[in-house]
Amino acid sequence: MKRENLSRYVWLAVLAAVLTIALKAAAYFFTGSIGLLSDALESVINLVAALIALLIIKIAAQPPDDDHAFGHDKAEYFSSGIEGVLIFFAALGIIYSAVPRLFAPQPLERIGIGLSITLIATLINLIVGLILIRAGRQHHSIVLEADGRHLLTDVWTSVGVVLGIVVVGLTGWFVLDPIVALLVVLNILWTGFQLIRRSALGLMDTAVSPETQEKIEEILDGYIKEKQIDYHALRTRQSGARKFISVHILVPDDWTVQKGHDLTEEIEDEIRRAVPESTVFTHLEPLEDPSSFYDLELFRRK
Repeated sequence: MKRENLSRYVWLAVLAAVLTIALKAAAYFFTGSIGLLSDALESVINLVAALIALLIIKIAAQPPDDDHAFGHDKAEYFSSGIEGVLIFFAALGIIYSAVPRLFAPQPLERIGIGLSITLIATLINLIVGLILIRAGRQHHSIVLEADGRHLLTDVWTSVGVVLGIVVVGLTGWFVLDPIVALLVVLNILWTGFQLIRRSALGLMDTAVSPETQEKIEEILDGYIKEKQIDYHALRTRQSGARKFISVHILVPDDWTVQKGHDLTEEIEDEIRRAVPESTVFTHLEPLEDPSSFYDLELFRRK
C-alpha cells in the first residue's frame, strides 16, 4: 500500500472522534458528571490529533527531494509529539473543572442514560483503536499506531469513569465523581509522556529495535562463515516507517572491485528482504589494510 493511502485510516479516526465527542457531551449534559466531562475533553484532543495526523501523513508520503534526500518519514514523529503535548493541555482542563467539585460535590442526574451513551462511544473508540494499531504495525506507521493507542487509552478512561459513576449512583458519594476525573488525569498524563518520549527518541535517530538489529547481524554473520569476510561499523536509525542501515564490509585484498561490489549488492538485497521499509548502505574495505579499522567510531578523533 502506498504511504499516502494510509490517510483513509486517519479519516476513520476523525469520524470516530466527532461521534464520541457528540455522544460524551450528551452524556455530560444529561448527568452533569465532571468525570464524563473529562472523558469528552479527551475526545476533543483525539479529534485535533487526528486532524494533525492527516497533515503529517501527507507530508511523510512525499518523495525525497533536493532539500530532503532521505525522504520526509521523520515528520511522523512531530504528530505523536504534538498529540502528547495536547494531552497535557486536556489534563489541565480536567483539573480546572474537577478540583472545585472536590470541595463542593454536586448530585448527578439521569445516570442510566448518561452511562448508556458513554458505553456506545467507548465501543466506537475500541473498534477504531484496534483497527489503527493493526494498520500502524502492518504499514510501520508511528502516526497510526500512536493514534490507535491513544484511543485505547480513551477506552480505559471511559471504563474507569463509568465504574466510578456507577459507584456514585449506588452509594451517593458524589465526591467520587471529581476523584475519578483526577484519576483520568493521571492516566492521560502517562499516555502523553509516552508519546512525547517516543517522538523525542525518533527525532534523535534512535536505533532500530533489538529484534531488527538481531536479524541484520544474523545475515552478516552468515556471510562471515560462508565468504570468509568481516564487517564492522554497523549503524542503524529509525525515521518514521523508514529504517536506515549502514555497515562496512571487509573483503580479502585480492578480490576485484566487481567481486566485492557483487557481494555488497547481495548483502543489501538480503537485508532489505528481511527488514521491510529499509534503506541499506554498504562501504567496501580491504580486510588486511590496517586503515580499514580507523573508522570504527562515528566521529574520528584527531
